[in-house]
Amino acid sequence: MTLRSLLRHEAILALILALALAVLAIDNERFFTAANLLNQGRLMTEVGLIAVAMTFVIVTGGIDLSVGSILGLCAILIGVFWKTLGLPLPAAIGLSMAVGTLAGFVNGLIITRFRVPPLIATLATLALYRGLAEGISQAQSIRGYPKWFFVLGQGDFLGIPTQLWLLAAVAFAGFFVLRYTAFGRATYAIGNNEQGAAFSGIDVARTKLWIYSASGFVSSLAAVVFVSRVSTTRSDMGSGIELDVITAVVLGGTSIFGGRGLVVGTLLGLCLVQVLKNGLALSGVRGDGTIVIIGAVLIAAVLISNFLGRYSGD
Repeated sequence: MTLRSLLRHEAILALILALALAVLAIDNERFFTAANLLNQGRLMTEVGLIAVAMTFVIVTGGIDLSVGSILGLCAILIGVFWKTLGLPLPAAIGLSMAVGTLAGFVNGLIITRFRVPPLIATLATLALYRGLAEGISQAQSIRGYPKWFFVLGQGDFLGIPTQLWLLAAVAFAGFFVLRYTAFGRATYAIGNNEQGAAFSGIDVARTKLWIYSASGFVSSLAAVVFVSRVSTTRSDMGSGIELDVITAVVLGGTSIFGGRGLVVGTLLGLCLVQVLKNGLALSGVRGDGTIVIIGAVLIAAVLISNFLGRYSGD
């Protein structure tokens, strides 16, 4: 193994994660148990699903702040389509996911056709989609879902939470597409030099439309998992989740300026954030203290990676 590979951001992050696991396991005997770790897997699935697609978005040099609002909108629509409009629950789920995908497509359309910066465009749709969710729900929650629906969010398969299998499938697909396909190479090219990518024959607008539509799709998929896990729908679901998603992606080594990032790094960042949240909570650290520590770890990981990346010629 070369020095260059040893100093990759992902390797550094894996070492930090291993160190955090060791320290927290020593500090609290309840932390490093199968039941606790599997439960944390359940809790991080929604963020993880969205983070896979967000990796593509940020690799292009973009951002999607509307993912939490799309999640909330799709969550409330599942209940409205099913209970209020009387559709079969599978049809309600499918229609809700179609709306989520359309919401992502609208984001991409605003960004590519009207040349609105992604930060501004998705900040606006964050408010739009959340307002729609609140208007549709009228502050009412919807309960009473059939038992089979809870298998996705509360069940398990071969001793592993069902939603973790789903996260693994989405993460593998994202890893393969980004690393080994022409679409993935186009994504990196756009992030490195969008104008140069266009001159080289890449359809930049179409690629971005696919990526933002995929972001909407996985946000709607996360909504289905979320509703199944908590057994109810509310319009405030997903509030603030975009910050957890972006933290995991950036901590995982994806450059906010575009052109660099791996799904593996995103998953490592996601696990580190969840491990710190859970371990510090079990150790009695208050919520604000946890935020400070996670912020410090994020800064330290990025600084160490940048320093060693320059040293290794990355």
